[in-house]
Amino acid sequence: MVIGILQVELIVDGSESLKDKRRVVRSMKDRLHREHQVSVAEVDKQESLTHAVLGIVMASSDVKYTQSVLDKLVDKIQKGRGYYLHDYEIEILSGR
Repeated sequence: MVIGILQVELIVDGSESLKDKRRVVRSMKDRLHREHQVSVAEVDKQESLTHAVLGIVMASSDVKYTQSVLDKLVDKIQKGRGYYLHDYEIEILSGR
């Protein structure tokens, strides 16, 4: 089993309230889950008006496939609207 973990830090443009930020984050979470069948959760900076840290996880049986999907997610996130990607980290865990 292969577990792929992608952690992204976003800066939300023009957010003046937590409601503004959460609307942008929820939209992204729903789209990534729907289009790529990954699990997505806001894992840090929940009380910040402008920053969000998301954890994105997927399971598969192939390391190359997992890396490819996570790379595509990074590309998609970089092209999103209403925020920009400040930083990201990918980790691949492989078990027997």
